[in-house]
Amino acid sequence: MKIQVPFFRLDFNEQEVEEVVATLRTGWLTSGPKVRNFEQGFAAAVGAPYAIAVNSCTAALHLAVEALGLKPGQAVLVPTMTFAATAEVVRYLGAIPVLVDCEPLTTNMDLNDAARKLAQLKSEPLPGSFTEDLKVVGIIPVHVGGLMMNIDAVQNFSTAHGLWAIEDAAHAFPAAWRQTSEEPWQRCGEGTAAVTCFSFYANKTITTGEGGMAVTHDAELAERMRLMSLHGLSNDAWERYSGGRSWDYRIIAPGYKYNLTDIAAGIGIHQLARAEQMRRHREDIALRYVEELGSVEEVELPAKDVNRIHSWHLFPIRLRLERLLINRNEFIEKLKQSDVGCSVHWRPLHLHPYYQETFHWRPEDFPVATALWERLISLPIFPGMLDNELEHVIHTVRGLCAQYAR
Repeated sequence: MKIQVPFFRLDFNEQEVEEVVATLRTGWLTSGPKVRNFEQGFAAAVGAPYAIAVNSCTAALHLAVEALGLKPGQAVLVPTMTFAATAEVVRYLGAIPVLVDCEPLTTNMDLNDAARKLAQLKSEPLPGSFTEDLKVVGIIPVHVGGLMMNIDAVQNFSTAHGLWAIEDAAHAFPAAWRQTSEEPWQRCGEGTAAVTCFSFYANKTITTGEGGMAVTHDAELAERMRLMSLHGLSNDAWERYSGGRSWDYRIIAPGYKYNLTDIAAGIGIHQLARAEQMRRHREDIALRYVEELGSVEEVELPAKDVNRIHSWHLFPIRLRLERLLINRNEFIEKLKQSDVGCSVHWRPLHLHPYYQETFHWRPEDFPVATALWERLISLPIFPGMLDNELEHVIHTVRGLCAQYAR
């Protein structure tokens, strides 16, 4: 029997389906009581007092930088090893993303390189539109694949340099970290960043189809983000139409159309209830990969850390190209020919035309990310993955490594 393994497959049950139908029957489809319930449940799940549900993690990040007062001409430290959204939201406000290289083991932001970039800005202009008087005001670390950075290190760095910090946690729910095994776990969103932003895109660890959440411990930031998430109106749609509230409203600021719908939130409520169960299934798959591929000399597996609870949104392997007769792109084609879905996370931002042409970043400015991305492949990992699917991926990877070994 031919086995086809997708890169990702949705994990819905009847409760999610019934919730969508029930929401349709209420006649309330846009932001309403289910959005509020989802926000409250998510805030409790991550240990944050305030949560604002929006239509994407990109929207959450945009609201966060706006609420923190990012201005045109200012700059923000952003990892080059990330998806477009992390840097795009900085550009939305006319500010400049100063790209930072990644750590070789985790692919998370390298704070040492961030310090080098800051020092370089003070001593000599960086390429492109960077000037000596460029003011860096913030930092947006990304928890790549769901493996959290050391939040204390991020906080110490941001405090030392007078920066605000936003966590791009698109991959990191549910996830946690601690300094040592003697210390309690700290959930992603429970920390000291000004805002933490999560994604509920279709292939994320929980999904609402499209969706996101901004969480914070700061009441003023929460109020500003909520205001700006729906056109800057003085009362949101639920408050205006749920009874007992005035029909009137005032425009407080030129906001955005970022609100989440009750249909999406209804799905999210049930996904949230199963979040840890789905994370454990992902973890089981990751452990099988580690067990079965650990002896394959042609691949390097993701970093492990006993002081992290990993969400396992991704399972990235790195090819040891010096041991193989084919490159990463050819390896991916061979996987596809064997019906194994895969992806690459990510082409670093400094290797995209926009950032090269606008800011004149060069591959040599980011030696770790430049070298790593040519070796990266993300293997399928999702709750509901069948044993024979997992075995097929493992068998295919092992077979290709044996066939094309030098």
